[in-house]
Amino acid sequence: MHTHIIAKLLAPFYRPQSWGRRCGLLLGSLTPLSSLLLRCWVAYAFWISGLLKLQSWDSTLYLFENEYAVPLLPAGLAAVLATAVELIGPALSALGLCGRAAAIVLFLFNIVAVISYPDLGSAGIEQHKQWGVMLLICCLQGPGKLSLDELICRYLFPVNVGAVRSALKRENA
Repeated sequence: MHTHIIAKLLAPFYRPQSWGRRCGLLLGSLTPLSSLLLRCWVAYAFWISGLLKLQSWDSTLYLFENEYAVPLLPAGLAAVLATAVELIGPALSALGLCGRAAAIVLFLFNIVAVISYPDLGSAGIEQHKQWGVMLLICCLQGPGKLSLDELICRYLFPVNVGAVRSALKRENA
C-alpha cells in the first residue's frame, strides 16, 4: 500500500518527458536573458573599438591611410563610416532597437574588417569568427523579448501575445 503511494509521488520524477519539459521551461525562461547578454557582449567589443577610434583620430586616419586596405572607399570616408558603425551599431544592438538590422550591419562590417586588415593574426581572426557567429545568431533569432523592438511591437500591435504563443504551441504540439 505504502509502496504504491510512494511510486505515485515519485512517478513524475522518473518520466523522461517530465524532466524534459521542466528543462525546456527553465531554458525557455533563460532565453531572453541569454539573447540580451549575447547582444551586449558583442556590442561592447565594437563600442570600445569605436571609442578608441574617436579618442585618437589622427592615429585612426593614419591606420586607414597606411594599414587598412578598405576596398572601394577613400581612407578618410572609410574611417568616418567605420567609427559611425562601431558607435551606432553596438548602441542599437545592445538596446535591441532595429536589432536584426544592427546585427546584419555589424556582421558585414566584421567581414570587411577581417578582409581589409590581413595582418590580423590567428588570434584576431578567431576573435572575429566568434563575433561573427554571435552576430549571425542575433541576425537569425532577432533581439528577443528583452529589447526595445519587442516593447515597441507590443505597444504598436497590442495583441495578446500569450494567447498567440499558446495557440502556436498547441498547433505545433
